[in-house]
Amino acid sequence: MKSTKHQKAAVVSHKLLKGFFFVAIGWIMSSAVTAGSSAPAVTNGLDNLPDSAKFAELCNADGEFALEAKYWNGGLNLYFEDTRLSLKIEDGVAKASDEAIPPGEGVISFEANREAWEKLLRPVPPRYYTQILGTLGTGNARLVDTDELTLGQFYPPAMRAIELLRPADPALKVADEKGKVPRFDSPVGRYIWVNVLGQDYRIYYEEAGEGVPFLLQHTAGSHGTQYRHLFENKEITSKYRLIAYDLPYHGKSMPPVDKAWWTEQYMLTAEFARAFPRALADALKLERPVFMGSSMGGMLALDLAYHHPKDFRAVISLQGALNIPAARSMVLKLYWHPQVGNHFKSELMHTLMSPTAPLAYRKEVEFIYAQGWPQLHRGDINYYSGEYDLRGKAQDIDTGEVAVYIMTGEYDTSGTLERGEEAHKAIKGSKFIPMPGLGHFPMTEDPEAFIGYLMPVLDEIAGNK
Repeated sequence: MKSTKHQKAAVVSHKLLKGFFFVAIGWIMSSAVTAGSSAPAVTNGLDNLPDSAKFAELCNADGEFALEAKYWNGGLNLYFEDTRLSLKIEDGVAKASDEAIPPGEGVISFEANREAWEKLLRPVPPRYYTQILGTLGTGNARLVDTDELTLGQFYPPAMRAIELLRPADPALKVADEKGKVPRFDSPVGRYIWVNVLGQDYRIYYEEAGEGVPFLLQHTAGSHGTQYRHLFENKEITSKYRLIAYDLPYHGKSMPPVDKAWWTEQYMLTAEFARAFPRALADALKLERPVFMGSSMGGMLALDLAYHHPKDFRAVISLQGALNIPAARSMVLKLYWHPQVGNHFKSELMHTLMSPTAPLAYRKEVEFIYAQGWPQLHRGDINYYSGEYDLRGKAQDIDTGEVAVYIMTGEYDTSGTLERGEEAHKAIKGSKFIPMPGLGHFPMTEDPEAFIGYLMPVLDEIAGNK
């Protein structure tokens, strides 16, 4: 490692990135596990930084880095307060460099102060420090001479390289789904035709359980698979009929064949978002179901409580808020860009998740987001951080008519704890349940912990039916 004067020019300005990452990204996480079992037992990676040669060796020995960096030609500069690590990247292979890699195509340079690096390189980073894109919004870091296209194309391998500087978390949970094979899981899937706002849609849904009808709304750009773990909990399915659906254009709900949807930009509107679950409930002949959704679905839960309280007995808003500030054009552009793959969008989900959640489940979230129709997530954001807004209205929600529960994960950088509590204070009679150790996708990233928070809510609703 060599000392160097920090470069000053920044193509991507701190001002833009601060708004971009605090506001628009609510979707990123942390893969806080490092490769290799010989790492020293230190409490922070900053205490034991390798030199550039060892850093290159760590990257080239890591299977995840090799896959993400396969087509990367450029470089990576990491600037500490008085130190620098630099790697030249050639066809995905990292090579140590004594000199800073000059600005140019494929070069990412990240600079942070000691406070930021200390948090970024903990085995369990705090909120906003699980990934560098979240850290940029804190004012303690910036990108230097890095154009936005390069950021979108090579962010995943750059972030993986930084993760390799973290000590492993010895207490990290491990996903375990072992059992007798062959075996059937609980949900049964089928299709139903539903008319929404004058258009017929063939909708896929899965269901399991008996009792109180319970609609489950997925997050923006995703599908009902996110709720698969709830279906296997007998304590829940003994009291509730769980129904997880895919919105039109999502998952297995294909676009309608009598509409030239390929000629129009997809945009989820507030009118359609509120109409869909009510149309589905009518089609399935559900009597005042419980509604639960996360992220976009969390906003929709509160929206339904305000606009249609008589149609639902209770709503559970996961990561809900009164309003999410509008997304910046930069992230929207990279979400749907011919030169940026879905891997950028899927990697961003890690910024929103808890680093203590099982890595396999966090990667499952990433896997789901890597599959979506390119413009889908961007279109859903039109509702999430555009048309949805209950500021000045939420105080009129009648919790005597529809029970309101707001459950918020600690690590979410979009639907934050602060925004969830703000919504709770605005809605008289609502209940606020903070969820330490969870993030933006609680039902998927750490289902066991989430169910622990959820069960008292479900028991209360079942007792009041």
